[in-house]
Amino acid sequence: MALDYPNDLSLSRVAMKAELLDAETELQLAYAWRDQRDEAALHRLITAYMRLAISMAAKYKRYGAPMNDLIQEAGLGLMKAADKFDPDRGVRFSTYAVWWIKASIQDYVMRNWSMVRTGSTSSQKSLFFNLRRVQARLEREALSRGEELDRHQMRHMISTEIGVPLHDVEMMEGRLSGSDFSLNATQSSDEDGREWIDTLEDEGAKSSEIVEERHDRAALRTWLVEAIGSLNEREQFIIRERKLREPPRTLESLGEELNLSKERVRQLEAAAFAKMRKQLEAHSEEVHQLLS
Repeated sequence: MALDYPNDLSLSRVAMKAELLDAETELQLAYAWRDQRDEAALHRLITAYMRLAISMAAKYKRYGAPMNDLIQEAGLGLMKAADKFDPDRGVRFSTYAVWWIKASIQDYVMRNWSMVRTGSTSSQKSLFFNLRRVQARLEREALSRGEELDRHQMRHMISTEIGVPLHDVEMMEGRLSGSDFSLNATQSSDEDGREWIDTLEDEGAKSSEIVEERHDRAALRTWLVEAIGSLNEREQFIIRERKLREPPRTLESLGEELNLSKERVRQLEAAAFAKMRKQLEAHSEEVHQLLS
């Protein structure tokens, strides 16, 4: 396959020496691949247009990605184009392939720009690759008119120019304002070598909150034990089997064991809860304070 080369230099040399296909030959190769899955025809078609892929990849070097990776992504886009190309539509393969090559390269650049996903929608992609260019042009035009645009005006003009929501412009400005930094990097102003991660606030519970929670839980548990203790033996059994067992017993199974009807067990359960509620009401104000 056309991408099986050790580096971008050897691939570039092969691409520059590749044949230039006329429209008729290109059409024959496209038909051979589409109708007969002729891999030799596919190889010849891709190799002939690899110079186009390399040329487009070179335009994205400014985004900091290795050139060899950009060429590989461009080649993948070229192969996708060859696989989906319909020669019956009457357009040249190169015209059709440009979109696929560009999309493949741009997706790669955006995936590797930052550890934080930069964006995936069409408006975000348009902003990523056009924001700086459009901003520079708008600044030049304003300067030629003797105007000075503030940040708010500039964002609105960019939003209108590119045709994207204003909040997307604000988001992308933040993403493009700087590179990723490791939280384990040392603060330059700290002589003790403290890392940036040490400045983050601990999101865990504070010691005072842990002590308060333990105290509240202990109090609630004591009151609940007292409430259950106010029940007779049969009521305690029903509450334990219905609410403290996993999975809970059914009213029907308890009725069979206690030689009672299902409805009678339900009544006893309701009466037990009423007794417990009355017992807990003695601590109602304290319970409200703990739960609020």
